[in-house]
Amino acid sequence: MPLRSSRTTAVALVTFATFTDICAYAIAVPVLPDLSRRLGASATMIGFLFASFGVTLLSVSIPMGAVSDRIGRRGPMVGGLVALSLASVLFAFATSLPWLFAARLVQGAADAVTWVVGFALIADLFGADERGRMTGIVMSGTSFAFMVGPSIGGWLYELGGMRTPFLAVAALAAIAAAAFAWFDPPDHRAEHDVVPIAAVLRTPAVVACTIAVVTASSTLSMLEPVVVLHLQTLGVGPARVGLLFGISALQNAIVHPAVGHLSDRHGSRRVMLLGLTLSAFALILFGQTWSFASTIPLQLVLAAAMALMITPSLAYMAEATSETGVGSFGVAYGIYNMAWGVGLLGGPAIGGFLFERMGFSRLVFLWAPAMLAVAAWLARVESKPDLRGVEI
Repeated sequence: MPLRSSRTTAVALVTFATFTDICAYAIAVPVLPDLSRRLGASATMIGFLFASFGVTLLSVSIPMGAVSDRIGRRGPMVGGLVALSLASVLFAFATSLPWLFAARLVQGAADAVTWVVGFALIADLFGADERGRMTGIVMSGTSFAFMVGPSIGGWLYELGGMRTPFLAVAALAAIAAAAFAWFDPPDHRAEHDVVPIAAVLRTPAVVACTIAVVTASSTLSMLEPVVVLHLQTLGVGPARVGLLFGISALQNAIVHPAVGHLSDRHGSRRVMLLGLTLSAFALILFGQTWSFASTIPLQLVLAAAMALMITPSLAYMAEATSETGVGSFGVAYGIYNMAWGVGLLGGPAIGGFLFERMGFSRLVFLWAPAMLAVAAWLARVESKPDLRGVEI
């Protein structure tokens, strides 16, 4: 198969696109508050600025997935990456808060397109017995981006000032857009004139997967601020907190492909169930940390358990959608991305509220049974045994 149309090229390009997207997100996190203050933003306004990312992510995910089912994957991917490049340029040259908000809104929309259409392309080109490994490779690239993105952003900031990190991301996104414009994927548009969103949403397996994704996303996003607050009570400073998250990201970059292989071999739903169950118990153990030294191994155990939950969910969403009898993988991953966004918005708010009132150990002890309840629900969802090898 020519390089322009090969499945290997597709995986490499999707991995590069999501890596670039996460770098853009990671670079913005430490830089935007300082840039916003320079333009006169209050703390509340900065919070709204960060939240605006989720507004377009939630509103764009399903519609753009449906569009890609109709017209193909290449055009939306090119458009999303061009939008990411433009958003980064806007960040670099913004001279007022409205321009910052415009850039953040465009960035959220670009993120939705990149993730939804990218994983839909993977689902198009790979059968159920291969999707786990391929999504594991993509997730490995994103974990690496989470690890190196802030460091690259800080280094570029020191080297060339505020604009340099954003312009570097803009260049990466432009390169990715050009690569997808060159790429010639097989046409896997949905056969129906109207993308059957309602049919996808009526599938019990899709609903169960969606709830599991909200659970995974809200758990991860809840832990990010709460773990920092908990470690501060143990006297752990920002440098060691950053080291902890960096070690975790490095482990995930290694673990995700292995989890994907496990998912292909034993079934994505089974591995998700294992991940949900292990994550619940690992979360309870993590709540018993008493020092920075004890936090490291427990954090690594929890991160590995969460990988067992997240990576298979990407493959399972495609399998669950296949039960509808259509190839609307764009809609399916639009639902997935929207569920992830709901968790990102709700997790930190709920976690912060509960942490303030009951502390870390009680919070995670309360959170874990909810994860087990979702696992029990997912276990009751019947999956067709012959999904492997389904033609799409």
